[in-house]
Amino acid sequence: MSVIHRLSDLLVNQIAAGEVVERPASVLKEVLENAVDAGARAIEVQLEQGGVRRIRVADDGCGIDRDDLALALERHATSKIATLDDLEQVGTMGFRGEALAAIAAVARTSITSRATGAGHAWRIDGGDRSLAPAALNQGTVVDVADLYYNTPARRKFLKTEGTEYAHCDDMFRRVALARPDVGMQLSHNGRVVHRLPPGTPAVRIGALMGDDFLQHAREVSADGGLLRLTGFASLPAYSRASRDAQFFFVNGRFVRDKLLTHAVREAYTDILHGSRHPAYVLFLELDPAGVDVNVHPAKIEVRFRESRAVHQFVYHALKRVLAESGAGRIDTQAAVPSAPGTGFGGAANTLRYTSADAASSGHDSARPWPSSTPPAMPRQGQLAMDSASRAYLDFAASARPPAGGAPSAGMPTAPRSLPDDSDGAPPLGFALAQLHGVYILAQNRAGLVLVDMHAAHERILYEKLKTVLDGRPSVQRLLIPAVFSVGAKDMAAAEECSEVLAAMGFDVGAAGPQELAVRSVPALLANAPVAELMRNLLEELREFPASDVVTARRNELLATMACHGAVRANRQLTIPEMNALLRDMEATERADQCNHGRPTWTQLTMADLDRFFMRGQ
Repeated sequence: MSVIHRLSDLLVNQIAAGEVVERPASVLKEVLENAVDAGARAIEVQLEQGGVRRIRVADDGCGIDRDDLALALERHATSKIATLDDLEQVGTMGFRGEALAAIAAVARTSITSRATGAGHAWRIDGGDRSLAPAALNQGTVVDVADLYYNTPARRKFLKTEGTEYAHCDDMFRRVALARPDVGMQLSHNGRVVHRLPPGTPAVRIGALMGDDFLQHAREVSADGGLLRLTGFASLPAYSRASRDAQFFFVNGRFVRDKLLTHAVREAYTDILHGSRHPAYVLFLELDPAGVDVNVHPAKIEVRFRESRAVHQFVYHALKRVLAESGAGRIDTQAAVPSAPGTGFGGAANTLRYTSADAASSGHDSARPWPSSTPPAMPRQGQLAMDSASRAYLDFAASARPPAGGAPSAGMPTAPRSLPDDSDGAPPLGFALAQLHGVYILAQNRAGLVLVDMHAAHERILYEKLKTVLDGRPSVQRLLIPAVFSVGAKDMAAAEECSEVLAAMGFDVGAAGPQELAVRSVPALLANAPVAELMRNLLEELREFPASDVVTARRNELLATMACHGAVRANRQLTIPEMNALLRDMEATERADQCNHGRPTWTQLTMADLDRFFMRGQ
């Protein structure tokens, strides 16, 4: 080996560029974050050839003074931190002060900036560091051209123009989602792709994720004092095959954190099919001193000082939102048309037929549909429908509690989060019939409800079993303790988490220098492979302090029990039995999906049916 010597500044910056500048999207990320930190209210991005040929970012922020322009291109020169205390509670997106130096080392870079109050702008060349007067109204323009022009070996690793542009577009979306108050525009090869005026988070999310996402998502808003979680999380029915629609921000910074991903995934347990992924845009806010953002060169990973508290807060906040049944969110006002093909109903919630419809159905065209009874049906089905109507109306009357009293024993009641409509009609309506012994057909104020009776009953039984077993689990003492060897990390985890393990129903202790002995387990897991279960549990507890793997294993057994106990296909149900199932669905958390993540019911509104049959067209 040769003697030790100092590397040149250019080589040092080019080495740093390998960490900071992975591809054009990395350049765009760093420059956009600087624009946001400068207080910009409007940012314009122009790309050429996926960002490889050119990246130009213009903002209207505070700008850079003439004397600071040269420093901006130096390594570890920044205006965002000055002391260790500043580093421990970073409130800006960028802070290391090495991005511009690294970019200038591998691309033709120029910065034009006009500081607030300055007479005119100044431009600095990233190559020779020459300064010259320039014309600019306000803010800063960073122009990066010919990425990796002087390091052709790295340029060979870049992908096609379409791929590199897709990465840039994704980076632009992240910053735009994080700052809906900032107007942003993205152009590629002279064509405007995104033009986003400043607005509310919901408007910005709808513009970038699509209105379809908002229609199939629930708003999240949880405040825990020191922690706050807001945003939108998709319903399981909107799940995707990949993770491309998952955005999590911590204090405005997009992150990919295993702890947060685990918390979100756990919240979707029991309602999302195993091969599917949820879509969400979530914002976690906490004291900057409670999170370390200086753990990754690209600043995409973070470390929480109270990881267990953060995990539990995110998990429970999402779980509460997703536990609500979608039955209470049916828009009956918008679903009932005031006349076929003429839009949606008004405040009266009535259906009026045309004279031709009235003649064919025997219905008086001037008589509205009372909100508490179904509309009249064509005469050929009148007798059967009248019989069914009498049955479910009788059932509904018997289900109502006496005046001033409580509901009758054993009768399901709607939860407080899902109140019945003002006229007493429940969200899922009343049963009409069974279809091939598999599906229940019900009618509510919005239209037709289709229910998979086995899947729905499976969810109801599963939630009841979990409720019965909540609290301290019953414990099964092992006649012969299960002894197995473990590593030093598992031994330490067993000692540190002894109280957590005891609360779960495990009696675990050291049996030797590298051996653990399990003397008792939760009764429901008595037949599980103890050594394998305990190793998995300790591994999860090390990585995710708030892991609930034992409860998950218990729930797997309960799901199997519920599946075998639910009503089977071809079982003929009476009208009251079907209505009782509907009422139980309204009173059960997560009733929109079965234990395997499949939907339990769907709604066809009157407007949907009118469009299908082309009524009024």
